[in-house]
Amino acid sequence: MSSDLNAFITREEIPSTEEGPLSGQTVAIKDNISTEGVATTCGSEMLADYVPPYDATVVERLKTAGATIVGKTNMDEFGMGTTTETSAFGPTDNPAAPDRVPGGSSGGSAAAVAAGEADLALGSDTGGSVRCPAAFCGVVGIKPTYGLVSRYGLVAYANSLEQIGPLAPTVEEAAELLEVIAGPDERDATTRAPDETTYADAADGDVDGLTIGIPSQLVEGADDAVVDQFEAALATLRAQGAETVEVSLPSVETAVQAYYVIAMGEASSNLARFDGVRYGQSGGHEGDWNETFAAARDAGFGEEVKRRILLGTYALSAGYHDKYYEKAQDARAWIRRDFAEAFERADVLASPTMPVTPFRLGESLDDPLKMYLADANTTPVNLANLPALSVPAGDTEEGPVGLQLVGEAFDERTLVRAASAVED
Repeated sequence: MSSDLNAFITREEIPSTEEGPLSGQTVAIKDNISTEGVATTCGSEMLADYVPPYDATVVERLKTAGATIVGKTNMDEFGMGTTTETSAFGPTDNPAAPDRVPGGSSGGSAAAVAAGEADLALGSDTGGSVRCPAAFCGVVGIKPTYGLVSRYGLVAYANSLEQIGPLAPTVEEAAELLEVIAGPDERDATTRAPDETTYADAADGDVDGLTIGIPSQLVEGADDAVVDQFEAALATLRAQGAETVEVSLPSVETAVQAYYVIAMGEASSNLARFDGVRYGQSGGHEGDWNETFAAARDAGFGEEVKRRILLGTYALSAGYHDKYYEKAQDARAWIRRDFAEAFERADVLASPTMPVTPFRLGESLDDPLKMYLADANTTPVNLANLPALSVPAGDTEEGPVGLQLVGEAFDERTLVRAASAVED
């Protein structure tokens, strides 16, 4: 494929340090994951010149597993977007649907894999940012259970929601990459040792007797072309012995609102460090410190990042914290409860990954609400801290469609098994 997709911000080879299970494999890294001596920009002018002095834990694990890192991939600025168009370094094209967005915010990683510019890739998923581009680019993406993969070295957007996850051409390859990066890390207190430590061997396609729950709330409202491919994928699973049952997740109707209040609140706190003094571009030396601070942030941040910081600061401010942020946390608890009840009837849940096909480049930039609403099927998973996987379900005239499978906490193996049956 052509390299004019703008999938990479920095192309620089980082060699492996040991032989291992990924020897001979190339991996692209999303540009919000720290790489020692190699620029990590987060898709922002604010960090255009930032070179980390250390590797993220996942990068260390890739190098010791034999992987060769081939560069840092384009992304929505600080992970804030669904299209990879808010990047300060320009948009990425979709190799599976030219002139359409690759999804976001890990669009560069998904595009690099889909185009064969890297064998594998890492992205980060705060509200669907691995699964969305996986669906739009026709590749596999896994959002692991919160705590399965270390976030040490990931430039934070919303700490309580985000996880680093793999993107790959096949389910088995994504599972192999997950095996390498998963596991506890003493530098990230949110990590824990999972009961199962292998995932690739679960890609056996054996779904005989598996019960798949279909939440009607995550299917209603999806484009007809998306629903057609979703139903075809379910038929494939039924033909191999799986059973489907309808389940209900009534609280997910508030998920997008709750997600954006929580994510923007955490972002406004996390991005406070980018003031031109501690991190980021200098705001000059005119006026008082507040004017310098404001000048740095005005020059360094793009419009979407500014919008989310302002909204997040407002939601956390005195007089509005209880009205917005506390209610969003209540909604998060209801979503977790609904998922728990659904898993009493089903082993995994299934929905379209995205309710729409890939937008045309430029189509959603003037309507942020349209972009936010496209996250309706992915954000509930992050609020509940559950694992989810997007596997290609089929193609439409507007581009690929993904099937999202959601599992119970730390049950990635069941997701891998079910997804491999769809793939087969």
